[in-house]
Amino acid sequence: MTASTATPATLDTVLSHIDSDIDAATARLIELLRIPSISTDPAYKDDCARAADWLVADLETLGISARAIPTPGHPMVMGKYEGPEGTPHLVFYGHYDVQPVDPLDLWDNDPFDPKLEETAKGTVIRGRGTSDDKGQLMTFVEACRAWKEVHGTLPCTITFFFEGEEESGSPSLIPFMEEYKEALKGDVALICDTGLFGHDTPAIVTMLRGLMGEEVTITAADRDLHSGMYGGVARNPIHVLTKLIAELHDDEGRVTLPGFYDGVNELPAEVAAQWEALGFDHKSFLGEVDLSQPAGEKDRTPLEMIWSRPTLEVNGITGGYTGDGFKTVLPSKASAKISCRLVGNQDPEAIRAALRAHIEAGLPEDCTVSYNPHGSGPASTMATDHPAFEAARVALSDEWPNEAAFVGCGGSIPIAGYFKQIVGVDALLTGFGRDDDGLHSPNEKYDLECFHKGIRSWARILDKVTAAT
Repeated sequence: MTASTATPATLDTVLSHIDSDIDAATARLIELLRIPSISTDPAYKDDCARAADWLVADLETLGISARAIPTPGHPMVMGKYEGPEGTPHLVFYGHYDVQPVDPLDLWDNDPFDPKLEETAKGTVIRGRGTSDDKGQLMTFVEACRAWKEVHGTLPCTITFFFEGEEESGSPSLIPFMEEYKEALKGDVALICDTGLFGHDTPAIVTMLRGLMGEEVTITAADRDLHSGMYGGVARNPIHVLTKLIAELHDDEGRVTLPGFYDGVNELPAEVAAQWEALGFDHKSFLGEVDLSQPAGEKDRTPLEMIWSRPTLEVNGITGGYTGDGFKTVLPSKASAKISCRLVGNQDPEAIRAALRAHIEAGLPEDCTVSYNPHGSGPASTMATDHPAFEAARVALSDEWPNEAAFVGCGGSIPIAGYFKQIVGVDALLTGFGRDDDGLHSPNEKYDLECFHKGIRSWARILDKVTAAT
């Protein structure tokens, strides 16, 4: 598909307009931030609807046909702008709901009375939702506003898709995307819910780890037993469980489950070179949590292990007496919560089956096992050979002091996988948050510089991607 793009002079005009309008853009964001759209608390249902309506009205000021679509939970906002014929179709996703603010007494100010605040590192916008995700969502909207005001049109066709349940597990998302699959089919999806790699290093996330969760409970005796009477002769399920858990890794840090590494691909050389150039300091990274030595696979770099290698972790163990003081019992039950972060083409259900097979093969007589699955989802790997990805990387590199890189993400962002699985579209994830933004925490903030440069970044991306796609 061929498409026209702005000349350097007209792109500069858009960027200049963004600079001159930053105070008004910040005021619009603060207006949206004042709406307490906490999706997980039913008491804020009307506020979530009010935030959706605010976004619809704001999109309409840009000449975009938009509406708030009801769901069993909170509304989805959909809007579409028909760009010039022959231009690509981009789908932008963000979420307008926010986390609860508890504990409120740890906030320095009202979390829904956002303010500009001067800090030692510069001006920040302080308030709930500033970085996650209202501030990020509005960087894209403001870039479109500037482009429209300068050119009278947007450079391409754009569908706007704003969710209101991301912070409460997205219960309506899959059914909604299945119903509106055709409307969401574009050339590429754009997601702004991530952050910079470093203070001045932009990044495009191209690998998202999947997840498999399993709770295992081993039962021996039908009640807790007196350890003086039964110790040594009765089976202790904590012993059984911890032995089985210890067998899940070898001395080199690799997971021992048969077939666990099926579907795990080696890192492409060009991506490995980009990651090496980032200069990741694992000692500083671990030092922030009072650690020093990397664990895990001994033949892998720390950044590989965070972004492109699978894990099997024990997230919690319970059994016996855990209250204050001491009680000499042999427990009847012992439980562990186990999660796997998955990469490449690993099959979460095949790994669940392998974990259960390992437990059952090592289960002694007089013990039984039960399971409580906690969901699963495959990893997502984006097709970086799609021209939009390199175009966006160049655009980000033009705006920020350091060159942008394709990176992985240790966590899981389900919406990216849903775009691929349900709609058949790759997602390009970039964002402008910083590590100290305090997501989900008291005193959340978004650097004014990140908001400003985020708007400029999206203007550049719209220009480059329209030309390349």
